[in-house]
Amino acid sequence: MALLLNIETATPVCSVSLSKDGKIIDRRESFDDRSHASLLTVFINELLDSNHLQASQLDAVSISEGPGSYTGLRIGVSVAKGICYAAGKPLIAVNTLKAMALMAKEQHNNKGVVLCPQIDARRMEVYAALYDEQLNCIRPTQADIVDENTYLEFLNKQPVAFFGNGADKCRNLISHPNALFLEDVYPSASYTAVLAEALFQEKVFKDVAYFEPFYLKDFVATLPKRKIF
Repeated sequence: MALLLNIETATPVCSVSLSKDGKIIDRRESFDDRSHASLLTVFINELLDSNHLQASQLDAVSISEGPGSYTGLRIGVSVAKGICYAAGKPLIAVNTLKAMALMAKEQHNNKGVVLCPQIDARRMEVYAALYDEQLNCIRPTQADIVDENTYLEFLNKQPVAFFGNGADKCRNLISHPNALFLEDVYPSASYTAVLAEALFQEKVFKDVAYFEPFYLKDFVATLPKRKIF
């Protein structure tokens, strides 16, 4: 049985959990945008203190690897690496979209439905993947430009459930009768924990020194509209 610290910072949600054998012991979450830098280490310290644990007692640290926000992922991975280095623990990386698909499966239990987790990207883009009911990947993660035909080949075959903070873009454009839209599904360290436990048992660890988040797209810095001298 593994004692894991699980970190989720791929979107505006800042989520941290402690899990043992894939079951959640304790959790902290915030939905305040841009809160990762101020809350992540606070949440981690609260979880360890309230459960009378030291980082040295952990078996591993898991991180939601993306895709998602460049800044959020960078903060989460930096903190996870710091703990792994200091405590000498292995690092586990979980695909953010797969963890969201697990949450949708467990909370909504729709039979015969393709699961399409979506994370908001720039303009009319979403980061998305498609999974079957057993969480087998039907189509790998990519950046999709959303219009009424984006997922037509899948919608023409069976119902597709869209969820996550990118699904609103589809909701406004896709009116196919097989399109379903699920509420209250988001990246959570409660669900990365389940996938992380399986990876721990299989000893699928990342190189702490060289691991990078799954950004999917290069970071693009925006310039201010007004010049400041």
